[in-house]
Amino acid sequence: MTQINWMEEVLKRKDDYLKQTIELLNIESVYDEATITKEAPMGKGINEALTYMLNLGEKDGFIPKNVDGFAGHLEMGSGEELVGILCHLDVVPAGDGWSHDPFDAIIKDGNIYARGAIDDKGPTMAAYYAMKIVKELGLPINKRVRMILGTDEESQWRCVDHYFEKEEMPTMGFAPDADFPIIYAEKGILDINFKQMQLNEDNESEYKLVSFSSGRRVNMVPDYAKAIVSGPSFDQEAFTKHISELGCKAQVSEENGHQVLAVEGVSVHGMEPDKGKNAGIALASFLNQFEFNVNADRFLKFIVENFKGDSRGKNMGVAFNDDITGDLTINLGIMQYEENNGGSFGLTLRYPVTTDIDFVITTLTERGSKYSFEFNEIKNSKPHHVPKDHPLIQTLQKVYEEQTGEEATLLTIGGGTYARSLSAGVAFGPLFLGKPEVAHQKDEYAEIDDLLKAIAIYAQSIAELVK
Repeated sequence: MTQINWMEEVLKRKDDYLKQTIELLNIESVYDEATITKEAPMGKGINEALTYMLNLGEKDGFIPKNVDGFAGHLEMGSGEELVGILCHLDVVPAGDGWSHDPFDAIIKDGNIYARGAIDDKGPTMAAYYAMKIVKELGLPINKRVRMILGTDEESQWRCVDHYFEKEEMPTMGFAPDADFPIIYAEKGILDINFKQMQLNEDNESEYKLVSFSSGRRVNMVPDYAKAIVSGPSFDQEAFTKHISELGCKAQVSEENGHQVLAVEGVSVHGMEPDKGKNAGIALASFLNQFEFNVNADRFLKFIVENFKGDSRGKNMGVAFNDDITGDLTINLGIMQYEENNGGSFGLTLRYPVTTDIDFVITTLTERGSKYSFEFNEIKNSKPHHVPKDHPLIQTLQKVYEEQTGEEATLLTIGGGTYARSLSAGVAFGPLFLGKPEVAHQKDEYAEIDDLLKAIAIYAQSIAELVK
């Protein structure tokens, strides 16, 4: 395939790629319970994004299929074997503090800014254009190639669960939803909830926690926290100093005669919490210095004693590490408390390939009960890895090295990509080594030149895999 100048083919289609990427990014494809229907099981916006891609593919000559609104695919080629390219069209909520409308994509200084620019709409359209190039060049295709379009990757993966109940499992494939060169191993993902079990009668205390709220998703580090408190006035200077020392910003106001304490942190993907600043933990750390009623006290202590300064599970008694995928990590992504209903927490735990997960679950259950919180498992996605000598990895390494001139080092990840739903699947780009990780952050962006390079890499990879 070396006679084809893949980047030249990409540049011929650059304007169309950017136009259609912007159109896709401008669809607010966030999970929305309020607009769920039989045809749109994840809500109106996500269904609109799925429909957009299926219509685009049909117009360009691919065979489209909508699988009950949960997912879809675009297919080309023929043969017994099936190469899968697993993408997702849903995005996390925008969050606060954007410099512009997160669903009105803009191009500035060589970047494209919007929610989903790098996770995962920009890369999805890059993989689509790679398929389009291979198709339009009329290259020999001795296998089928199928782009699978998921709609629920950012929450419960109901899309791929439903899809593979109805559709064929690819022989091998890749997900353009992480880092280059190649991610061959992914940690397990355990999403859990803790709910305050037994509420005690309100006791006399200096302060009363009316409410506490931080975080929207377990897989995001919360960038905002708010507590409404009754009681003596806090020292605003001390509050600001405490929060500042934890890398966050503080604000105090009044609401219906109560003090309102707000904290602004830094949101990042929950697979590596230390790269962000958890606003909820910072706020709980300050409040935990004061006397509250027993229910609020247990809520605050659960946060501070287990998670302040520790994302590795040491305080919870579940720390673990292996040579394949590194440290276990925990992200406290949701913290909620209401005076009359008690508290609850949502966590995502990313655990190494060789972890004894039964021990972890038992230990977490016991740890939660110490604070009168009940453990509930939401979802457990087991670890995934592909042997280093597998033909898929060998092919992708060869292409990456030819395209970039750099060694195709094999990586591991704490995040979960659709690649783990395949017996032989890897995550493959689009983020190049050394580039900042901005997925799930405010002002998310993708570098246009890098997306174009990714198209060239994906196009050659597809051509090599289907020979």
